[in-house]
Amino acid sequence: MTAYLKGVLKDFSNLVLQGEPTGCKGGPEPMALGCHPRPVSPRNAFGTAGAANMEDVVMAMDEDSSKFHSPDGLKLSDFDIGKRLGHGKYGSVYLARERRTKFLCALKVLKKKELTADAVEHQLRREIEIQTNVRHRHVLRLYAYFHDATRIYLVLEFAEKGELYGHLQRMTRFPEPLAAKFIRQLAEALKYLHSKNIIHRDIKPENLLVDHRGHLKLSDFGWSVHAPGQRRATLCGTLDYLPPEMVEQKVYNGAADIWCLGVLCFEFLVGKPPFEAEGQAATYKTSALSVIIFLLISPPEPETLCPSS
Repeated sequence: MTAYLKGVLKDFSNLVLQGEPTGCKGGPEPMALGCHPRPVSPRNAFGTAGAANMEDVVMAMDEDSSKFHSPDGLKLSDFDIGKRLGHGKYGSVYLARERRTKFLCALKVLKKKELTADAVEHQLRREIEIQTNVRHRHVLRLYAYFHDATRIYLVLEFAEKGELYGHLQRMTRFPEPLAAKFIRQLAEALKYLHSKNIIHRDIKPENLLVDHRGHLKLSDFGWSVHAPGQRRATLCGTLDYLPPEMVEQKVYNGAADIWCLGVLCFEFLVGKPPFEAEGQAATYKTSALSVIIFLLISPPEPETLCPSS
């Protein structure tokens, strides 16, 4: 393990990383540009007539994604559309199969009218620019995009087991080995992104997906930014995960993502974010003022957070 990961995961250095998350049921929550997927098996996702052979499904999902080349003029009729995986404010995500290659993917469908009304076109543009240029086993792939008169379509990697948020809700909290596995995989993804001068800025369970083999996939790059100078000042993200620099409206860098990693580590083991409070102002105050006491004076030991039953 690299020095970077050892620093991030020092509380887990003595754990044996093992275990796979199990499937769960749970509906998505509409959030920003995200359309958060629920777990769906591809077996019957296309109806009886188009039911997928599971051997072909596994081969398709394991296949090197570089073999999927979208032809010029990609359009909606090039896909068989299956069940809806999730929905958000601006559209929905569907399980889809490219007809020519039989390649399984998630098709994110966004309404132009809604994007324009909220003036978030720049957010989508940035999401596409960044996500099409990253390649990492723990970052969700964006294979291609196209549009018609009313909608924009993103062809995304299919993560069969859906949101990590749903798994956490069902299990309440994760066993230490499973929590360590997910934190390690997210840390690897963040190390890669930061090496490319990319700050995600919205790390939370709803933006973490789980693939068919139980591995983590970081998704939803709507708030991400390419920042070669590594210093930003925009207040963005989700309240429970905001680092003190953002709360105090100071400049910040990629360390903001590492803060979120620590918050997630606590949430995975305890079942709720460490700075959760009643109301926005109280959460801001708790996050900004409690960090020194909580993290520096008396950091909790993992074994006391998740006692064995």
